[in-house]
Amino acid sequence: MKKIINTNEAPAPIGPYNQAVQAAGMLFVSGQIAINPENGQLLAGDITIETYQVMANLKAILKEAGLDFSDVVKTSIFLSDMAHFAQVNDIYQKYFDGEYPARETVAVLGLPRNVNVEISMIAAIRNT
Repeated sequence: MKKIINTNEAPAPIGPYNQAVQAAGMLFVSGQIAINPENGQLLAGDITIETYQVMANLKAILKEAGLDFSDVVKTSIFLSDMAHFAQVNDIYQKYFDGEYPARETVAVLGLPRNVNVEISMIAAIRNT
């Protein structure tokens, strides 16, 4: 059985997918880009601003599912250029308490709407 997770606190999907799907004790969060959910504006161009918005979007989706970054077990980071690695990493690490999830970071040829960063996550559902 699966449960669809969507929140107005993160941008609406720009394609045929949901913000997240809960199944088998896990939450699978779709890749997020730097869209401000309040006005739908894309915040592209500055990797720092983009990364903070992406992390805010991820945080909102986790919160909707009753989770937070401490529940994240795996992330995937997609960059337009590996030259952004250090800046993204510096921001990303601020959202975790030192128990970092497994992760890969790759540079890709292109990302949706020509953004510089997209991040997806998998989180473990807490037993309550």
